Amino acid sequence: MPDNQLISKRVTAILVYGRLPLVFLGMLCAIAVMWTRSPVLYTMGVVFLFVSMSFDLVDGWFAARFSPNLTFAHLAERVMDKVVYSIIFPLVTAGMMWRLIFISPGHTRPELFHAIFILILCVIVLLRDNFAHFIRGFGILRGQEPVLSEFTRLRTIVAAPVGALLYAHAFYIPDGSESALYNWVSWLGTLPLKTLFVIEIIFLIINFGSIAGYCRKYGSYFLDDICDDDEPLRRRILSFFPNSLTVMNAVMGLLAVFFAYQGKVKESYLFLIGAALFDKLDGSLARKLGLTEPLDDHPAKINLGSILDDIADAISFCIAPAWIFYITLTESQNIFVLKLPITYVALMYAVFGIGRLIYFTLDKHPIPGFFKGMPSPGAALLVVSPLIMFNQSVSDDPEMIYFWGVFCFVTMIVSAIMMNVYPIRYLHMGRFVSRNPWFGRISFLVLLSAFTPYFGYVSFFYMVLYLLSPFITWRIPPEDAARETKD
Repeated sequence: MPDNQLISKRVTAILVYGRLPLVFLGMLCAIAVMWTRSPVLYTMGVVFLFVSMSFDLVDGWFAARFSPNLTFAHLAERVMDKVVYSIIFPLVTAGMMWRLIFISPGHTRPELFHAIFILILCVIVLLRDNFAHFIRGFGILRGQEPVLSEFTRLRTIVAAPVGALLYAHAFYIPDGSESALYNWVSWLGTLPLKTLFVIEIIFLIINFGSIAGYCRKYGSYFLDDICDDDEPLRRRILSFFPNSLTVMNAVMGLLAVFFAYQGKVKESYLFLIGAALFDKLDGSLARKLGLTEPLDDHPAKINLGSILDDIADAISFCIAPAWIFYITLTESQNIFVLKLPITYVALMYAVFGIGRLIYFTLDKHPIPGFFKGMPSPGAALLVVSPLIMFNQSVSDDPEMIYFWGVFCFVTMIVSAIMMNVYPIRYLHMGRFVSRNPWFGRISFLVLLSAFTPYFGYVSFFYMVLYLLSPFITWRIPPEDAARETKD
């Protein structure tokens, strides 16, 4: 065996298996930090975690290129992921509670809420790992080759960096040394809660999206061993998964309103993006599992799934945007903005949105792959995006408050009307993304602007393009627009 190939295999083994001792050392450093509050141990722990993160980002490539047993290498990589995340995320949860008690004893309500949010996030991360392992096994037994989805790849890429970032924040020691390494590491522990919330919300959405992707891919194999030929039982069990995603759609809308009450409009917008994502996934999952096809020739016109979907959409895309609009403008305390009929426009948007949902449900002649009128998720994202600029102007540029207030006011009216202009056909964006993964990647790059002051501008421009898209997309044949895959 050539020396360079032998070295490559040894490097692969170090990268795949070296993460566990690094994370274990990071855990020991964290325990010691809680006991001694040593900045040196804190620095060492963060360095261990970031080295482990670096290994995680490249070990898959090395395993695929240099491992003599590719299947075993990928299995070992998955096992290492499972073990490492089982150490990091519970450790981070304990660290957040320790920070509240000993480092920030006079903590505020947002800090307490952040610690609770981290607990929920860590539980969901571990649930996702165990669920993925469980349902993937059923698919493999039925001869289905495990293929990573876009969400699974994305989740694998971001999980280790998020874990390392939360570690650095949870165990931060404010009275540290003046060493250059400590100063370089400790700034991660002082990131504002607003930035952390943005990162964590995106990570939460990715985890839920990964769960939905596994349900979509392996759900039918899982139930083959349970239901045999009992098709009604099979459908009742399968309907739990899209219905759960529908409920998460509504939960995201309510969380968006909650964050708007805290003055965090950007985070509210991210939750609405999560709601739109769940709205896309629940329908896609239901079609993938065959739940949209009736069992007999006389299907019920109304079923639990459609009722839940309408309620969730009404909450997240009709009531929540109107509520956020009302909260954001009234809390600005600007005399000129308060003279606008804010309450009436908010009610108008909510009523028009609900009316659009009722029309969509009762429409007897739908166009496959298209919406008649602007869909409510698109309208919700359009009207909330300028509220981000309005919220920024309240704190940064008071002279622009009235301009952005009127701008948001007009946008609400235009969006409410466009939802109910039924002759205009809007492309089903979820299916377009499924047919064109490159567009989904571009959309994710747009989402990365959340870490810049220009997120509101970029998002609004993106949604205006969708508002004007019927000038181009009306030429697409309905049979092509209705497809969810490239083929």
